[in-house]
Amino acid sequence: MSLNCNEIDLILSELDLAGAFVQEVVQPNFNSLALYTYKPGLPKTVFISLEAGACRICETRRKITKNEKPLRFNEMLKSKIKGARILSCSQLGKERIIKLELEKAGAIYVMPQAQEHAAKRAKSVQTEDEDELFSLYIRLWSNAGNIFLCDKDGVILDSFYRRPAKGEKTGETIALPEVVSTPLNHHDLEKKFPVREFAELAESYAEAHPGYPNLSFNQKVDVFYSENAAQTSLESLLEQAEKWYESHKSKQVAALERLKEKREIFKNAGQYKHQGDLILAYGYALNGNSNFLECEDFDTGKKVSIKIDPKKSAQENAATYYETYKKQTSGLENLDYDIESAEKSLAELEAQYAKIIAEKNPIKLEQILRKTQKPRQQEKKAHPGLDFVIDGWQIIVGRDASENDDLLRHTVKGADMWLHVRDYHGGYVFIKNRPGKTVPLEILLAAGNLAVYYSKARKNGKADLYYTQVKHLRRAKNAPKGTVLPTNEKNLFIKLDEKKIREILARSSAD
Repeated sequence: MSLNCNEIDLILSELDLAGAFVQEVVQPNFNSLALYTYKPGLPKTVFISLEAGACRICETRRKITKNEKPLRFNEMLKSKIKGARILSCSQLGKERIIKLELEKAGAIYVMPQAQEHAAKRAKSVQTEDEDELFSLYIRLWSNAGNIFLCDKDGVILDSFYRRPAKGEKTGETIALPEVVSTPLNHHDLEKKFPVREFAELAESYAEAHPGYPNLSFNQKVDVFYSENAAQTSLESLLEQAEKWYESHKSKQVAALERLKEKREIFKNAGQYKHQGDLILAYGYALNGNSNFLECEDFDTGKKVSIKIDPKKSAQENAATYYETYKKQTSGLENLDYDIESAEKSLAELEAQYAKIIAEKNPIKLEQILRKTQKPRQQEKKAHPGLDFVIDGWQIIVGRDASENDDLLRHTVKGADMWLHVRDYHGGYVFIKNRPGKTVPLEILLAAGNLAVYYSKARKNGKADLYYTQVKHLRRAKNAPKGTVLPTNEKNLFIKLDEKKIREILARSSAD
C-alpha cells in the first residue's frame, strides 16, 4: 500500500527540508532514489520509492547501496542539483505530488560547513553565471509514479521514467493536475485517508530497540516497508533467482551429459582402427559393387559386415577409418578437458546461486540479478577480436581481415609485437608492449600457438611464422583489406600444442 495524501503531509512536516542542501544523489536501482541532505547538525537521507503498490518518501537510516554502473537519471540529477539549496518542500494540494524548489548558486559551490559565509558571499560577489532555479516533482501514484526535474518555467529537463506517449520526456512542459479545494472538510478528509498508526510495529520495534521508545512517523514508514514491502520484494527476487539458476543449470547439465556420452563413444575409437585393418586384410574381396565388406574377424573368428565406399580402393576406405580413429583418440583428451571445465562451471554456478540466496538486502540482490541476467551481446567491447591475458601480458587476436584492419588502425601501437603464419591465410596476433620489458619466450610461444590455431595452418598442426613490431609494418597498396608488408621480421616455427591452446582459450574474455 502506497502512502496517502495525509501521510505524505505528515512525512514532509517531520522531514522539514526547507533550507537544507543536497549533498549527494544515489539511485540504487530502477525504482528508487535517495537524496542526502544537510542542515547544520541535521544530516538526513531521504529515500524515495516508485515501486508499484509501495510508493513512498521517508527518512531512512539504512545504507543505500550504489548501483554498480552510473544510471542516467542519477547522473543528470547530480550534475544539476548536487550542492543546491532546497527553498521549499510541499505537497500539491492532496494530489500525492511533492514539489521541491531548489536553487543552485552559479559560481559559488556551497559546502554545508560554510552555509552562512557562502550565502553572504553569493550576494556580494558579481559573476557572469546566474543562480539556477529548479523544481523537482515527485509523483507518488501507485501505478504511475515518476520523478521530474524541471527548470524554472516547468520544462522537463529529464524524468526518472521516460514516457513519450504521455508527454513525460525531456523538453515537454510538465502536466500537473489542477489543484482545487477538496469538497471534503478536514474531518472527512482524515476519515477517508487516515494516517496509519503502525501500533504493533511500534511496540515490537521499541522492544527490540530500547533506545527508541517513541518512533516518528518517518521511522515507522521506513521500518514497515523495509521489513514488509522489502520482504515481498525479496521473495519476488528470489523467485527470479531460482528461475535464472534452474535455466542455467539445466543447460549446463545437459551440455555436460552430452560431453560424457561423446566420451563413451570415443572410448571405443579402437574399433575404427581394427575395421581399417580388416579392410586392408580383405581388400582383395572388394568387388566395386557392394556397400559392405563381408569378412571374418581374425580376433573373434566371427563374421562381420563393414560399411565401405564401393568407389574407393581398400587403402582409401581403410584410411577413412584410420582418420576417424585418429580424431577420436586425440579428441578424447580434449573431451576430458571440456568435461572438467563444464564441471567447474557448474560448481561456480552453484556457488553463485548460494551467494545470491544468502543476500538479504533486496536492493543489493536486485543489482546482482541484473548483472547476471544481462545478455552477453549487450556488453560493449573496447576493440574487436579476442583478448587474452597471460602473466600480465595482453595478447589480442584478429580473426578476419576486418578485425585485423580495425586493430591495426585503432588499437595497437608501434612498439607492440605482430605475428602471422607464413603461406597461409589467418588472423593477426598482437602482443601489447610493456615499457621496459622484453617479451618472454613463453608469451611469444603462446602468441605463436594462437596464430597457428586461428589460421588455415591449424589442420596441419604446425607452421612457420614471422613476427616484428607494428612500426615495421607497411600497408600494401591496392591489396585486400588489412594486408601489410613486414620488414625486420624474425622467423618462428610452431608445432601446435593442444594442451597449451586449451589453457589459453580458457583465459579468453571474448566470445
